[in-house]
Amino acid sequence: MDNFAFIIHPVNPKRDVQRKFPLLGKLLPEPTIDFLSRYFPPVYISHITGIVSQATGKEIEGWFIACPFTPKQMVSLPPETVYKKVIATGKLAQKLGAKILGLGGFTSVVGDGGLTISQHLDIPVTTGDSYTVGTAVEGTLKAAQQMGINPAHATAAVVGATGSIGRVCAQLLGKRVAEIVLIGRNLEALRQVQSLIEAQGQSQVQISTDMQSLQRADLVLTVTNAVHTIIEPQHLKSGAVVCDVARPRDVSRRVIEERDDVLVIEGGMVKVPGQVNFNFDFGFPPGMAFACMAETITLALEGYNKSYTLGKDITLGQVQTMFNMATRHGFKVSGFRSFERAITNESINKIKQNVLQKQTQLNWINP
Repeated sequence: MDNFAFIIHPVNPKRDVQRKFPLLGKLLPEPTIDFLSRYFPPVYISHITGIVSQATGKEIEGWFIACPFTPKQMVSLPPETVYKKVIATGKLAQKLGAKILGLGGFTSVVGDGGLTISQHLDIPVTTGDSYTVGTAVEGTLKAAQQMGINPAHATAAVVGATGSIGRVCAQLLGKRVAEIVLIGRNLEALRQVQSLIEAQGQSQVQISTDMQSLQRADLVLTVTNAVHTIIEPQHLKSGAVVCDVARPRDVSRRVIEERDDVLVIEGGMVKVPGQVNFNFDFGFPPGMAFACMAETITLALEGYNKSYTLGKDITLGQVQTMFNMATRHGFKVSGFRSFERAITNESINKIKQNVLQKQTQLNWINP
């Protein structure tokens, strides 16, 4: 059987440790968890069952396994130390019988994007980034439709546009919007992405290193590798749609607390075909998964016996092929969530009403 395994890791140490070890997570302070996790071995989390392809009827199973490092540790520890722990986690996947391994969270971005890790394992590896790109863009456009935004007349912004995911997201969004603003830290790298999108000839392209540039954007797709939040309430235009693909999040919780006139959604959430049981609560509704998980599952359903998305270069062709493959097996971009809560049609309508009220108030102030 073409079984799979997917690596997860703690993002919020106390909360995430409690999900597997309730008493330990409750009693230990976060600094202690951070310290001890350097010495924890890889952790078996759960057995995943009930996934069935709509195209072939093939049923597979898999496992969640955890690398104990937090994002902060993965960016601060020597790369060799992180590689060693992630490779050990991958070897646990092999022992369980997995035929393909998905790298979740920061395990997919540390170092060279999975290339070194794959070289030390006997099974194929994927970061899941191809399907993450496809679902992030589709989710953003679906949310725009719900908010009454016509992408063809809209300005979009991609934060983290020079990264492997951000660059391809920018290329895809650039085909659908009137103007796109690329935001990052390195102007020269931004110019390279700008050239790629201008070559498509379908939208105006601007570049910026200033987060205040987001105030122009109707649609925001953010996908950085930042350890801390970078998008705050003052950065956003009234009525904007913000799709946060990053883990940890790029968008501050203050945005949903203070800005009732913007729609913030989590990127890359999909419905898995079949009656899937993950046997572990990672904060999603039943049957839903991150797109990076879904790419790993799709490859297992396909019986694909090679690594798929690795390294820092993702092509539009990879993204389209993976999206079509996942769609064929029955995966669907489905529903919106924000900070682990479902976004209902009623809540979207309320946001739209708040936008109108703010516009009316501004018209009164500035007739």
